[in-house]
Amino acid sequence: MNARQNFISAESLGAQDSSGSMATTAALGAGFKGMPDGNLHGKFQPARRRFILKGGALGVSFALAPALIEAQAPARPPLPGSLNNFRRLNAWLFINPDGTITFFSGKIELGQGILTALVQIAAEELDVEMKRLRPVSGDTRIVPDEGVTAGSLSIQQSGAALRAAAAEVRALLVNAAATRLGVPAEQLTVSDGTISVSGSTAGGQKLTYWDLAGTLDLGRDATSGFKTKPHSGYRLVGKTVARRDIPGKVTGGEAYVQDMRLPGMLHGRVVRPPSLNSKLVALDERAVKKMPGVVAVVRDGSFIAVAAVREEQAIAARAALTKAAKWDSPADKPPRGAALYAHLKTARKQTTVVGVKTDAAVAATAVKKHQAEFTRPFQSHGSIGPSCAVAQWKEGRVTVWTHSQSVFQLRGDMVKVLKMPEADIQCVHREGAGCYGHNGADDVALDAALLARATNGRPVKLQWMREDEFAWEPYGSAMVMNMSAGLDAAGKIVDWTHELWSHTHSTRPYDPDGSNLLAGWHLANPAPMGPAKNIPQPNGGSDRNAVPDYAFPQTKTINHLVLDMPIRVSALRGLGAFANVFAAESFMDELAEMAGTDPVEFRLKHLSDPRARAVLERVAADANWKTGDKHRGVAFSRYKNNSSYVAAIADIEIDRASGKVAVPRIAMAVECGMIVNPDGIVNQMEGGAIQSTSWALREQVNFDASQMLTRSWADYPILTYAEVPRVLVSLIDLPSAPSLGSGEGAQGPVVGAIANAFARLTGKRLRDVPFTPEKVKAILA
Repeated sequence: MNARQNFISAESLGAQDSSGSMATTAALGAGFKGMPDGNLHGKFQPARRRFILKGGALGVSFALAPALIEAQAPARPPLPGSLNNFRRLNAWLFINPDGTITFFSGKIELGQGILTALVQIAAEELDVEMKRLRPVSGDTRIVPDEGVTAGSLSIQQSGAALRAAAAEVRALLVNAAATRLGVPAEQLTVSDGTISVSGSTAGGQKLTYWDLAGTLDLGRDATSGFKTKPHSGYRLVGKTVARRDIPGKVTGGEAYVQDMRLPGMLHGRVVRPPSLNSKLVALDERAVKKMPGVVAVVRDGSFIAVAAVREEQAIAARAALTKAAKWDSPADKPPRGAALYAHLKTARKQTTVVGVKTDAAVAATAVKKHQAEFTRPFQSHGSIGPSCAVAQWKEGRVTVWTHSQSVFQLRGDMVKVLKMPEADIQCVHREGAGCYGHNGADDVALDAALLARATNGRPVKLQWMREDEFAWEPYGSAMVMNMSAGLDAAGKIVDWTHELWSHTHSTRPYDPDGSNLLAGWHLANPAPMGPAKNIPQPNGGSDRNAVPDYAFPQTKTINHLVLDMPIRVSALRGLGAFANVFAAESFMDELAEMAGTDPVEFRLKHLSDPRARAVLERVAADANWKTGDKHRGVAFSRYKNNSSYVAAIADIEIDRASGKVAVPRIAMAVECGMIVNPDGIVNQMEGGAIQSTSWALREQVNFDASQMLTRSWADYPILTYAEVPRVLVSLIDLPSAPSLGSGEGAQGPVVGAIANAFARLTGKRLRDVPFTPEKVKAILA
């Protein structure tokens, strides 16, 4: 073995298979047999992946350090997606000697089916069967840092990178085969990794990728000189295939981090203060340390946690610690109900004006003006499985298995809190049972690491209790949207203003100005909380989808970021898009009524984008929309104004005696460019529609002056199975356009359609979600 054939130690690589299990050998091929599960430290150098060439395997070597990326020559042409930042081909692909191919992605599986879609993309471009692909994702020592898996960007970023890298690797392998066989590359065809000379008879000249792997060094930068397949040549992309992440979830397999079991593993629980700014005054833990099974009690400032041999022992010890703790708890919550929205408008804030378009002459032609205000409460993720993590310390290093959506950013915040080198912290993604947005996944990872540091190398699985999840996860912010517009004599909108007040919609790790991990704020030597910030346009945070997608001649969007956060807030699926589309699309219906125009026709009059018009026309045709229908409403948006196009029509029913609103049916039309896995998009639309319906009708967080009152499902009712609408999804495939994210596109149009259906059916407009029975009965009375 020469100097270029150095081998990564058996303990240095860990991968997550399609069921969520640690499966290093399966994921990285037979060339790495004997790697122990769960022991990932070894002698690996975290700053880079070294070149591997063992048994004919085509290896990997790329820099993870951002400084090394920035040092690359700036003159090179841009590359697709995340390939632009991680240009080495072997950052993305590894050809194993056993006839499989591993690919690496910084995006992770959240239940959105992304790893299945990425397998389709890679297998398509490589001309191999999907069963040969072994995905590795979300491990800070192995994969490229592609940031947070959020914003419906995985296909756009990781998918685009993988498509281009796979196409180039295939071309290089074909060229290498042409040289070996002494024929032009144009005479070669590829089938499942076997390269054959066109027209050759059975038993003729053939080579496989695995024959060639040892002769080709992929430790080179990708280029822009290799074309991906034309859509007409696809046999996998665009087809519905079975999801890789589903079997373990429906068969009782080890699908989630909550299911993990490691040898000698302890169970942990944490004791939280009554409120965010509470301070621990006294704690006598001596009796708890003597309780059955208790191995360790950690007290650091106001952070308290306990580890025990059995889970019920940890729960009992937590209860005892809760009773023993004495707290100083200031009253620091904002007011509730209508007073909350008044508070948001008068609180300390930072104001930004975005999306300005001026045509004063046309705006002056307005003959009718209208104004309305819409509100949204604090809402919870309502993750079915409480947040959970497993942590283990060995030789001064810590490995955390986490359902974080941003393992690299989590590691960055843990560096701050634990005051350790980055090289000594490894975060490995494992799926969690429910999350779109920033729930407690990152926080519980730090909880587990702090507790496991006291257990002498034994791994600890720390899971939050249900009350921890409801009381301590970051909520989606309450919001106020003030809409105003003017109509000309022809009934067209000539002036439009969208003004909003909201807390931030992102306090994820890693903030350069502070830490955003909960336990870090409560330690004796605390890490300061990161300040309130807005995500800039065009994606936006609180102002996501506040800039209209309609062709209005004059527009203005004003964003008031509320700077003080007495209630913890962050990203909830869609961020500000849910509330902004609810307000804007409700307002569009109100203006359509003023103009005496059918709501679908009214929207089409103001849409110039043919793709936007297409989804609206498709859903109207699919739902057999009629102007006189009084039980249904329509809404449209293009998510983030740069992602998937979604239009929805919702049918509703109202029990006037009880005030209960039911949504039996939702029709949707979706266009997200080139479709990779149709069923995956349908799944996302169905799930988004159901969740948006639940937000629209049921969900809100309650609190008083000193503590959160939402502690259980009884306090936070969500849509039941019996109430789930039938969702009909119509897909518009646009093979000529890049794939766009679809995971969050349903949230806004669905609530808008429900609100508009209610107004059409009752003649009354509800402008404050959720549409609870109490609000319905009040407005109908």
